Amino acid sequence: MITKKERADGFEYLEINNNSASAKVALQGGHLFHYQQHGKDPLLWLSDKSYLKNGKAIRGGIPICWPWFGKCNTDSSLPQHGFARTARFELIKSHEPDENSTELLLQLESSDQTLTLWPYRFKLLLHITIGKTLIVSLTTKNCDTKSFSITSALHSYFTVSNIDSVYVQGLDQTGYWDALTDETGIQEGNIHISEEFDRVYQKTEEVITLHDTERTIQITSEGSASAIVWNPWIKKAKTMADMEQDAHKTMLCIETANALEDARTVAPNEEHTLKVYLSESI
Repeated sequence: MITKKERADGFEYLEINNNSASAKVALQGGHLFHYQQHGKDPLLWLSDKSYLKNGKAIRGGIPICWPWFGKCNTDSSLPQHGFARTARFELIKSHEPDENSTELLLQLESSDQTLTLWPYRFKLLLHITIGKTLIVSLTTKNCDTKSFSITSALHSYFTVSNIDSVYVQGLDQTGYWDALTDETGIQEGNIHISEEFDRVYQKTEEVITLHDTERTIQITSEGSASAIVWNPWIKKAKTMADMEQDAHKTMLCIETANALEDARTVAPNEEHTLKVYLSESI
């Protein structure tokens, strides 16, 4: 079942329920901010202080960073992580192939407003499948007469039992850029988080695994050769108005991306798809 809902302040979202899972998707940003299999804990983390308000980015779920990740290279005054995450997507198609799965197709197109921020005509298609596996794909179509380059990310926030008890597998011997020190390095072994952590990994494998005490989350990516692992830790969380001071304990971002040297150039009338499959096991 798909139900369209609207808060008193005009914030619109879709509520999805089927025999496998429940989910919530905001039309602003095409932002999936809740996904939970029945009988299990939420897969995606959402800040208790997150804004669910038009014009404000949501802290948690899977924000869409597009058409640039981080700061815009040509104009640092433009919105961090691009404009897609606060733009209004349109639901253009929904489908329930069976009682266990639901498919949504949302779209964002270039407009006079987007052209003032980024001078290219485009069509951005977001396909979400809600079932026992959560599948999110983002397709960039170039509708312009000239090529353009994009960096992007499906900025997934995962719920963890306690950050001290989890580790990330699948990035051993992978090169990274550390955003905190502006240094490069090679990952040695699994990732354990014990302080602020913000690294962009390059030439990544397709599968990264988040191991928690009571479940394992498998992150399988397509159209991506980069990934970001991020936790703000204590000091930075305190500076963020939309995060609780102890939020670092219960969340970890592992982002499927096209970042840094993994930027993608899309020629006129061509497209690129960034895709992630999220599954969990006990």
